[in-house]
Amino acid sequence: MQYQQHKQPGCGGCLLLLFLIILLTGGAPALLNFVGALIFSGMAGVLIFIAIFWGFTYWVQKRVSTYEASQSESHNRFVWLLIQILINIAKIDGMITKEEISTIHRFFQYNLRYSQAQMFWVKDLIKEAVSSTQPLESLLQEFRTTFAYEPRLILLELVYQILYTKSEVSEAELVVARNIATYLQISSYDQRTIEAKYMYRRQQPGAAPRDSSTHYYAVLGLEPGADMETIKKAYRTLSMKYHPDKVVHLGEEFRRVAEEKMKEINVAYEYFKKR
Repeated sequence: MQYQQHKQPGCGGCLLLLFLIILLTGGAPALLNFVGALIFSGMAGVLIFIAIFWGFTYWVQKRVSTYEASQSESHNRFVWLLIQILINIAKIDGMITKEEISTIHRFFQYNLRYSQAQMFWVKDLIKEAVSSTQPLESLLQEFRTTFAYEPRLILLELVYQILYTKSEVSEAELVVARNIATYLQISSYDQRTIEAKYMYRRQQPGAAPRDSSTHYYAVLGLEPGADMETIKKAYRTLSMKYHPDKVVHLGEEFRRVAEEKMKEINVAYEYFKKR
């Protein structure tokens, strides 16, 4: 199954067309008689409800298709694959809970700062992913062949980010995240850098990370006690990999993810420079 852009919704004005036919064939009296019959039979309320529901559905579909059309193919495909992969991770234990779906919703709404129109689109993609039977391996293969190394890093960063928005992260989920890194041909160093950062945050819920050297070593993917030359090398390597210009084609929200990652890297490096 491949990503397909949502089509513009049709007019769906069947009721309006029916009224028009009655008006043209029988004139105003026939139309009034028809409306009166509806009211008398109690169908008017049902029709009004249907009309409101149709109108809202049409409005949502229109906003979704308009938003999709405004984005690049790379952006839309990236988000589609991201959601497919996240849902596959949620299926690890054989079922998808409401809390897991809510976690994905919150992730896009608050972490990626998605607007209402974007969230309508995300919810459509989630529904599609839930009913999909495409295996995780084929999704990762498509991702690996479609995107360069830097977008793959962003994907792995997002996978860990959403895992650690949950109250508990199981070992099975961590194994899947590590396998994703391997399948995407992400180096073990980069994978450990990402995982160590989120693990440290979970282990230190009440600490202020910016005051802890252990946290900054984790951000740079280093063991505590690394010398300054090693720190400089790690900083230069990560700065090149996470430069926002390398993921600008994925869309504004993913450029911001790279920018936030760069800020973390810069803060960590400045911390060690001052020491």
